[in-house]
Amino acid sequence: MCGRYAATAHPDELIEEFEVELDRTGEPSRSILKSPQSPPPGTPDFNLAPSKQAPVVLSRAPRPSAGAAANDAGSTGGSAPVRQLRLLTWGLVPSWAKDAKMGLRMINARAESVLEKGAFAKAAASRRCLVPAQGWYEWQKSPVATDPKGNPRKQPFFAHRADGRTLAFAGLYEFWRDRKIADPDDPEAWLTTFTIITTQAEPGLDRIHDRQPLVLEPEDWATWLDPTMEDPDEVARLLAFSAPGRFEAYPVGTAVSSNRSNGPQLLEPAGEDDLVGVVDPMTGEIVGAPDQLAARQETHSGPNPA
Repeated sequence: MCGRYAATAHPDELIEEFEVELDRTGEPSRSILKSPQSPPPGTPDFNLAPSKQAPVVLSRAPRPSAGAAANDAGSTGGSAPVRQLRLLTWGLVPSWAKDAKMGLRMINARAESVLEKGAFAKAAASRRCLVPAQGWYEWQKSPVATDPKGNPRKQPFFAHRADGRTLAFAGLYEFWRDRKIADPDDPEAWLTTFTIITTQAEPGLDRIHDRQPLVLEPEDWATWLDPTMEDPDEVARLLAFSAPGRFEAYPVGTAVSSNRSNGPQLLEPAGEDDLVGVVDPMTGEIVGAPDQLAARQETHSGPNPA
């Protein structure tokens, strides 16, 4: 998974669909972006990129009192866990990391190794979350067409549920304490981050990329989110979940390749005339031969002056 997805639902829609008990998206939280996020966190984002804040569903015991620390990294006992909707930063920063830059390398976690890998093991045991999305983008490398630099031409695809329902990516989250800020009640003292778990791509989608997000079904949401469920065998069962045939994918325009691009137009299918050396994920056939591209370029450039 290359690291881009569409999160187009409003918080009210997610609260209903994911049976959220506590909406915390309006609370102040630390951002690592140098400029204000665009679109603003918690609003529909058709091109959500790493380092942005995104809506995430998790279950956690509420803070014991209004005067407690702004973050609730230690509130795992006492009250029963409450299902919450929060804004977390994409790119997991382990609690022991020296700085927040580590998150840039931790946007994804492999399902096959997440229980053993040091950066993810503790979160996999009790800090699991769901990341709502309409779908995700992936870039397919053409086996026959090259770009002007001689590299395989990359075609973006958008993958989504065939039934139109919201996806629930399996994820993990962590709290990171900035020791440079003395006051633990200062929201800027804490950074809460998440990573998306990936698994082997199913037949068809593997013609686009060899990995895909792990998408869980509603019947498994409660188990995955339960912070008191620390049975490694049960976690491993969910990490191995597979249900081929749920998704469809189609090529989209190259505008999505820029993280400055946004809006519903990014989800529109690319025209067939714009496809060059693209492998159809369903049939395996190549759409748009490279010689057709050359012919189109010659046509658009006009006649060669004598």
